[in-house]
Formats: sequence, C-alpha cells, structure tokens
Amino acid sequence: MTGVSDPTGGRRQHRKAQTRATVRETAHRLFAERGFDAVTIADVAAAAEVAVQTVFNHFETKEALFFAGRRTWMENTVAAVTQRPPGTDPVGALRSFLEEGLIDVLDQESRPEGRGELELLAGSPGLQARERTLVELTSTRVGDELGAAIAAGEWPAAPDADPVTARVLGRLIADLLISAGRVLVLENRTLVLGPERDGPQHRSTAATATATMAAIEQCARALAAQLLDQPG
Repeated sequence: MTGVSDPTGGRRQHRKAQTRATVRETAHRLFAERGFDAVTIADVAAAAEVAVQTVFNHFETKEALFFAGRRTWMENTVAAVTQRPPGTDPVGALRSFLEEGLIDVLDQESRPEGRGELELLAGSPGLQARERTLVELTSTRVGDELGAAIAAGEWPAAPDADPVTARVLGRLIADLLISAGRVLVLENRTLVLGPERDGPQHRSTAATATATMAAIEQCARALAAQLLDQPG
C-alpha cells in the first residue's frame, strides 16, 4: 500500500547508519593509536565487532574509510552551483561556498585536536594520493556543472558564451578556485606541523583565503571578456 510508513525499513536504515558510524569511529581511533598504514580492515572489523564484509559494505577501501566525511564536501561543492538560488551568479556562488569552507578547514586543522589527523596524512602516501583524487574528482564535476550554467547564459560575465568556450571557462574556473584552496590548506598544514606553528605567518594563512578567492573570480571575469571580445 502506498502512503503507509515502513517502521521496519526505518529501523534497518538506522542500524546501518549506527554501524557505519561505529566502524568509522573505531577506525579513526585505531589510526590514531597505531598509524594509518599499520591498521588493516580486519583490525577495524575486529575492534568494531563486525564482519570484514560489513566494513566493505560501507567503505570500499581503507582510504575511503579515513576520508568518509569528504564525500559530503564533494557533493556540497557541486550543489553550490547546481542548487544555488534562482538568479544567483554561479561563479560567485561557488567562490563564496569555497571561501567559507576554506576558512573553516583552516581553522579546524589549526586546532590542537586536529594535529593527529594531519600527522596521519603527512605520514601516508596512500592517504595523500586518495585526497588528491577526491579533489580532482570534485574539480571535474564542478567544472562540468559550471560550464553548463555558463552555456545557459547564467553567468553575467559571459552571457553569450558558446558551448565550447563555456566548457573551457567552467573547467578553468573550478580548477583555479579549488586548486587555490588546496594550496592554502597544504601551506597551513606545513605551518601547523612545523616548529613555527604559533607565529604570525601561520595566523596569516586564513586571512589570505578571501583575497585569493576574490582575485581569482576577478581574473575569471577578465578572461571571459577577452575570450568573448567583450569590454573588460
């Protein structure tokens, strides 16, 4: 029958969510205690008191388990373009979202409680490769959506862009904004893990975010004007 709730299905989803959270919390505890590379999926399963297959049902790899929260960031970054309020500038919406998120990440990773996770990242080439992949996948997806929005005439800086130019602009702008954010995050991590983590240079990293993102957006508008032979 339609319109009738399924309490059994609701409980099942709740149990799955609980299991996923337990596995993730257990894994991160083990990573912190032993180091990422020293922990196996079997170790996580045993400590969480679940089957190894249960872990794989929720996380396809150990790296995916470590970065479980990043998938939300990827989807939200894409949504900043695709689900922005009607009439909103897509490039401006993306820049605002990334700027706000970047400042939050810089703040969170600068706190003492975030140091352990940064040390795990710094000590694992596998984790670093996975993070690069996630950033690249996000940039590609965002670039495609941004290009579609530009082709539809939704960016005032390029209202008449042809599909090819719109696609190029979308990929360029997404790559520039996301890559710039990553540069600042990596620089901040170097400072946080270095001997001068409490110095003025460390504190200036977050202050750089707003100016950097604004400058890239301005450069994107200038590039669009040149590509489309519009006044600058």
